[in-house]
Amino acid sequence: MSQFTPIASGIGGMLIGLAASIILAVHGKVAGISGMFGGLFQREVHDRDFRLAFVGGLFAGGVGLLFLRPSSFPSASSGVPMAAVVVAGLLVGFGTRLGNGCTSGHGVCGLSRFSGRSLVATVTFMATGALTAFLTHKLGVVK
Repeated sequence: MSQFTPIASGIGGMLIGLAASIILAVHGKVAGISGMFGGLFQREVHDRDFRLAFVGGLFAGGVGLLFLRPSSFPSASSGVPMAAVVVAGLLVGFGTRLGNGCTSGHGVCGLSRFSGRSLVATVTFMATGALTAFLTHKLGVVK
C-alpha cells in the first residue's frame, strides 16, 4: 500500500471519464481501446484515421511517460522483465477481443450507462486481475 495515491488516482479517473465523454459527445463512439485498436486491422473500417489518432495518442503518451517518469513502468519499479509485461499486454488484448469488450469500454463507458453486461464484465476482469496478482506475487511466481 505504499504506492496508494487516492488524489492522483481520482484525478486520473476523472480525466479518463472526461476523455471518454468527449469522444462519445463529439464522435459518437465508445472509447474502448481494444475495439479501437482491433478496428485498425479490419477491411471495412471508415474511421481508420480517427482510430489511428486515438491509438497513436495512447502510444505517444506512454512513450512520453517512459521518458518523464520511467519508474511508472513495472519493469523499472518491480524488476518484472519488459518482455513479460509485453506478453501480458498481448494476452489481455487477445482476451478482450475474444470477449468483445475491454476495461475501458466496459469499466468506464459501459458502467456509466448502467449496462448490466458491463457490470458483469467489469466484476469478472477485476476478480481475474486480483487472482492473477495474488498468484503471481504472493505465491512467488514473480519475485
